[in-house]
Amino acid sequence: MSDVYAALAPALAGSTVTGAASLSALAEHELATLGHGDLPRWQQALAALPAVVTRSELDHGAPRLGAPADDPGALRDTLMRLHPWRKGPLCLGGVEIDTEWRSDFKWDRVAPHLDLDGHTVLDVGCGNGYFGWRMLGAGAKCVVGIDPTPLFVMQWRAQAHFAGNLPNFVLPLKDTQLPCDLAGFDTVCSMGVLYHRRDPADHLARLMACLRPGGTLLLETLVLDQPGEAVMVPEGRYARMRNVWGVPTPGNLAGQLEQAGFIDVECVDLARTTVAEQRSTDWMRFESLPECLDPDDPSLTVEGHPAPVRAVMRAKREQGERAAVGRRQPGRAEQTTKND
Repeated sequence: MSDVYAALAPALAGSTVTGAASLSALAEHELATLGHGDLPRWQQALAALPAVVTRSELDHGAPRLGAPADDPGALRDTLMRLHPWRKGPLCLGGVEIDTEWRSDFKWDRVAPHLDLDGHTVLDVGCGNGYFGWRMLGAGAKCVVGIDPTPLFVMQWRAQAHFAGNLPNFVLPLKDTQLPCDLAGFDTVCSMGVLYHRRDPADHLARLMACLRPGGTLLLETLVLDQPGEAVMVPEGRYARMRNVWGVPTPGNLAGQLEQAGFIDVECVDLARTTVAEQRSTDWMRFESLPECLDPDDPSLTVEGHPAPVRAVMRAKREQGERAAVGRRQPGRAEQTTKND
């Protein structure tokens, strides 16, 4: 078995987090049993990364990881073998990676509403770990990200090669796989996940279970930008995305959070996704948001739905709750839903 996650439990030592050892063991098992047709190519790319002086500058829109490589052209070619790069931007060994998403735009909307100084963070649906670097730069003690997409884990390993021993981890797990003894994080984040859940109440219950009493939830998701309590349930695809099971209004979403037991629920940001924030680049050459919008009316998707708007919700787990919040067992539909 590998030791990719050997530093995880020590990084959480002395915190309120429980279950770190079982989480680390599960992550090692899942990594060892990853299955994907492109896995050999990705592993070859990781093996071809040059030896570098590890270092990090995390308080940048594009976190700068590693000293400049001796041969940036060769490094660029190697990193391109991990295409497509969706979350960033990043700078690895001096190579600038212009990702599909300008995730720094989202971070600028989220960061003012988070106090991460000394915090342990669980980031559910973390992608390749971009936000973890930003969270460390904002003072977090340790960031544990989970995402079941094998390529994102490989991209995180490439980043970690340049960053060195920093406590930002990406584990190849779904939230439905988290050990039942995992709990006690100061902050739990879920960004771009809720609308992929057939049972959003189950997802919210799992997030609650991982928070310590008094801890903060940061939830970012698609919403229907209108007053009231409606939920849009797209038939077929939404903006060419599969598995979009529901897009609530901010008011409906607040009600869902309160029903799940969260307190101090507030919508702290509401923003329409623009083609400046999500688009095709050399590092992500497939279709992106511009192809998902009605060419004659960009306020609509190609299916005729309202164009993507995202809300940032902040809430708390009650301090000193009278009853523990249990993690619900996953149903069949939840087990087969992908974290996109």
